[in-house]
Amino acid sequence: MAEPEFSASSFSSGFGPEALLACYARGVFPMAEARDDPRVFIVEPDQRGVIPLDAFHIPSRLRRTVRTEPFDIRVNTAFEAVLDGCAASQGPDRQDTWINGPIRRLYGELFARGFVHSVECWREERLVGGLYGVSLGGAFFGESMFSRERDASKVALVHLVARLNAGGWTLLDAQFLTDHLSQFGAVETPQAAYLRRLKPALTVQPDQGALTRSMSGSEAVHRAAPTA
Repeated sequence: MAEPEFSASSFSSGFGPEALLACYARGVFPMAEARDDPRVFIVEPDQRGVIPLDAFHIPSRLRRTVRTEPFDIRVNTAFEAVLDGCAASQGPDRQDTWINGPIRRLYGELFARGFVHSVECWREERLVGGLYGVSLGGAFFGESMFSRERDASKVALVHLVARLNAGGWTLLDAQFLTDHLSQFGAVETPQAAYLRRLKPALTVQPDQGALTRSMSGSEAVHRAAPTA
C-alpha cells in the first residue's frame, strides 16, 4: 500500500490543548516522527480514512468473539496504560510509534478535560488491548489501538462503534485508510469531502454517557452493525 500523502507543519512547545482541539475542528491532527523525537507536526492528509458508523462491518468470526465476551470492557479507567500500550513496539512491523513526550502531555490534558476517551479490554485484571481517541461534538477522532491478546483491539473497536451509535455520534475519523481498517468497512475520502462531513458533525451534541454505559457483547454487535 502506498504511503499516505499529506502536508505537515511543526508547532512549538507552547502549543496547548485548546489549540489541539481547534486543529481537530478544522480537519488536521498531530503526529511525531518517532517516540524520541521532540518535534510534533500538524498533518493534513490528501485522503482521509473514515469508518462509516451506519455501515460498520463486523467479520463473522469477530462477531462471535464479541458475543462470547472474552474480555471485561471498561472505558476511561486506564488511559495512561492504554497510551503506553499504543506507544510500545508490537512486533517486527511496529518497532516504534509516533507517541512522543509532547503528544503524551497534550492528550493527557485533554483526557483530564473529558475530550479524550479510552476503550479498554481487560482479562483477569490485566489490560490486554484497547484504543483511544478524541471526541468533539458528534465527531470521534480515533488515534491509536493496541493488542496483547488476539482480537483485543478489534473487540475494543466494536464496542467503541456501538457506543458512538448509541450516543448519536455521526463521524468516526480513522486518519488514514489501512488494510486492517478496511475489513470494518472503512473508506478513503478526499480531504475536501471529509471537511464537508466534519462541519455538521461538530454541531451535534451526543449523549456522552453512552461511552461509559455498560454493554453486553450481544448488544455491542447489534448497535455497531444492526443490519448484520
